[in-house]
Amino acid sequence: MAAKDFYQVLGVSDSASQDDIKKAYRRLAKQHHPDANPDNVTAAERFKEISEAHSVLSDPEKRKQYDQMRRLGAFEGGPRRSSAGPRPAGAPGDVGAEGFDFGDFGGLGDIFSSIFGRGARQAEPRGESLEAVVEVPFRVAALGGKITVTIPVTDTCPTCAGSGGAPGASWSTCPECNGRGTISFGQGGFAVNRPCPQCRGRGKIPSQPCPTCRGAGDVRTEKRIAITVPPATESGSRIRLRGQGQRSRPGGTPGDIIITFQVQPDRFFRREGLDLVCEVPLNLAQATLGTRLRVRTLDGKKVMLRIPPGTQPGRKFRIKGMGLEKNGRRGDQLVGVQVTVPAELTSEQEELLKQFAESAGLSY
Repeated sequence: MAAKDFYQVLGVSDSASQDDIKKAYRRLAKQHHPDANPDNVTAAERFKEISEAHSVLSDPEKRKQYDQMRRLGAFEGGPRRSSAGPRPAGAPGDVGAEGFDFGDFGGLGDIFSSIFGRGARQAEPRGESLEAVVEVPFRVAALGGKITVTIPVTDTCPTCAGSGGAPGASWSTCPECNGRGTISFGQGGFAVNRPCPQCRGRGKIPSQPCPTCRGAGDVRTEKRIAITVPPATESGSRIRLRGQGQRSRPGGTPGDIIITFQVQPDRFFRREGLDLVCEVPLNLAQATLGTRLRVRTLDGKKVMLRIPPGTQPGRKFRIKGMGLEKNGRRGDQLVGVQVTVPAELTSEQEELLKQFAESAGLSY
């Protein structure tokens, strides 16, 4: 059965002014006040309904939120929701057989379901999503591959299977929540249910807590996960591993793990978009006279690169199609040359170099 319509409780229309609501409350509160009706349980319950209705309808913001719920048919006598029909009983966010989804109101759903639902069936919350930064070797990030990572998680205790009780322990009703598993906290005219801190939402307590988890029902452990690294992965790229994260409670629905990749630098290659850039050294003779070099590529093979005579320092040569591939596009490998000069020359070498410079018209 849905919660009572607060306008009906006070006997006013939904267009009633704040003064009308106040007058109706005062009249009904005086009539049904427990002091005027000692030992009358019915009057006490009626007074409680009247007070609750007034606390919501007398607050403009709460009344606005309440009216939104009422228009969708959450209360007795209120307008019905205009959809083709109620959701199946037990669907996430439903209230009994009324077919009203408190989840439609986001964070207000928890509050309204505790006030108006009276036993609403809530969708089980997902566990916390975990985030981790994982370093990836340059070659794996460029070509793609698999790596194994270790992530600290909280998992169901293997000793007590999440119950929190020692093996063979006896169980009794929690004295704090009387077995409900939840404690109600008042927030103005609203009441919010939270898991009982003493029994951790179980509704019962063991005679002896589990020695492994100390009654928590879960333990801190490390989870090893094989991760597929997509080709052409860059630092800052993220992937989501659904259902691999933290559980909301022992045996509950787990959240996700969000992995952020950090690509390790390579001693030879660096990236420029989908292109791979590297540098090779040339001595003075190779740069001046030209040569052929075998240059390493990312897949481990070597290709022959022709260096023409008179190559200047910093010049780049392009090896087509030897870069990274992503979404059907492939980059190239850019090979820059660094011309090295000898640090020391013998007297004979120095004389020959001077003769060469003079013949070539070079100043020194």
